[in-house]
Formats: sequence, structure tokens, C-alpha cells
Amino acid sequence: MSLNPIIMKRILLLPLLLIGMACFAQNKPAYDAALAQKVGADEYGMKKYVMAFLKEGPTKITDAKQRQELQMAHLRNIMKLADEGKLVVAGPFMDEQPIRGIFIFAVESVEEAQKLTATDPAIKAGTLVMELHPFYCSAALVQVNAIHKTLEKKSVAD
Repeated sequence: MSLNPIIMKRILLLPLLLIGMACFAQNKPAYDAALAQKVGADEYGMKKYVMAFLKEGPTKITDAKQRQELQMAHLRNIMKLADEGKLVVAGPFMDEQPIRGIFIFAVESVEEAQKLTATDPAIKAGTLVMELHPFYCSAALVQVNAIHKTLEKKSVAD
């Protein structure tokens, strides 16, 4: 009498699954209380942020030189906020849509993020508007900018 092929596959996959789970469990790094405190992690390794969706604003700039100057000012502001530790992630979406990109601010309130948003030249010019939302994510995000500096050969704002 032969076993159903589906049952055989399940019987064979179970030991592999258990071995895989054991391997992952053994590789979990030890809890680092000092690092958790440094990055502001709660007991789950998480913290509060504010996520911004950058959307097309009502102002359209048709002059290419003026548009480029505004973009460079926008990028310099992003770098300034990142250097201050207020902005942990920023980037554009790569497709043509009304939502142009995201920011993740390392602040606890939407009001704090609104103040930072107001410093952006593209927001001031009206080419972008930001939609802000409280966000809960890994506290490790605050280390992204330091790691990024070790990876970039050239700044996007140069």
C-alpha cells in the first residue's frame, strides 16, 4: 500500500521545517540593553515615528533651472534633517504617481513633524504637500543614516 503523494510531501517537509526553525532560533542575537536605550526602543524593540507621504502640490514649476534649484534645496534640507537625527528615512517612489515619496521623522507627534515639514523648500513653494501619520516601527531605523554614510560614494545633493 502506498501513501498519497501529498501526505508524503507533508511528512518529509515537517522535519525540514523543524530543523529550519531550530537554526533561526539559535541565531537570535542577545538583547543589548544599552543599544535599546540609546535608540529609544520600547520592550518590543519599537518606537514611535511620524511617516510623511509627499504628494504633488498645487504649484507646478515649468522652468527647468528653477525646478532643479528647488530640488537641490529640497535635498539639502533632507540631509540637514537627517544630520540632526530628525529624519531617518527619505526617498522618492520610482513610478509616476501623485504620491512622490516618503519621509519617516524620528519624532513622537504629528505636530513636531509639521514643524519640520515647514522647513522644506518644496513645501514652502507648494510643489509638494505632506500627509502625516503616526507610525510605530523598529527603533533600529534611527541607525539608518549612520549606516548610509558608510555606503554612499557621492551625495545626492552635490
